[in-house]
Amino acid sequence: MADRRLQVFYTVARLLSFTKAADALHMTQPAVTFQIRQLEDHFNTRLFDRTHNRVSLTEAGQVAYQFGERIFELYAEMENAIKELTGDVSGALTVGASTTIAEYMLPSLLGTFKANHPDVNLRLKVSNTEGIVSMVENNVIDLGVVEAPVANKNLLVEVCQDDEMVLVVPADHPLAQRQSVAAKDLAAYAFICREEGSGTREVVTEYLRGQGIDRNEMNECLELGSSESIKGAVEAGMGLSILSRASLSKELSLGLLAAVPLDPPLTRPFSFVRQRQKFRLRAMEELLEFARSYCNVPAATGVD
Repeated sequence: MADRRLQVFYTVARLLSFTKAADALHMTQPAVTFQIRQLEDHFNTRLFDRTHNRVSLTEAGQVAYQFGERIFELYAEMENAIKELTGDVSGALTVGASTTIAEYMLPSLLGTFKANHPDVNLRLKVSNTEGIVSMVENNVIDLGVVEAPVANKNLLVEVCQDDEMVLVVPADHPLAQRQSVAAKDLAAYAFICREEGSGTREVVTEYLRGQGIDRNEMNECLELGSSESIKGAVEAGMGLSILSRASLSKELSLGLLAAVPLDPPLTRPFSFVRQRQKFRLRAMEELLEFARSYCNVPAATGVD
């Protein structure tokens, strides 16, 4: 319902980038530029200054941005109020998740939500934690679910549940029979880690540092891009690793791998990450409430 030119303008103004706005709106950059020119022609003034590959708002652009924010907030409130009255939950939502969560947690959650709300069109994007946080920042996705702490103060972060990390070894490995393994004992073995930007890598690095172990002291033999590839490498005897216990249920039940608790224990938060904007579609509110109940976490646990 809202003027498409204003939607495009508001997105460019918020991101201060035509390229990022095009990605967020699923448009080509020339189409974004065309919409902005149409709005500038309508007002007979420039809304953006474009100099030295930088985009900034003119005085008129700042006024338009302030009114645009109010317009879209009122529009969202109107839509939510009417849908609340009619009981309608519909629309499109794009959820982003870091790899472990996308593979082992979200399929069941989103599948159940979709069964309860068939008129909501769900899309899922998968990346590592760094990539998901960037997508939330740039409004490419509506909600991110990540597996590492998020320090960005411009985003709302709400822990949904804690995840236990364990040492993963072949089932016949000498460490498989241990009740627990201290971090200092890992330096004696070949170690397989995740790629840069991975939430798992970040959490493991911080854990080792907390135990007085520098990453350079570890005998790192491989760097792989997913839990599945790491499990295959561990099973093949190429090294040990630290992964989420949630990712190991199949291999543990088949006796292919063993999970050994770390001493001291290592847990990490799975968190919802979203924009701080005041208005959200009702479908987003329903998804958040459903996800909270799915994770058995009340709304009050959200942190800034």
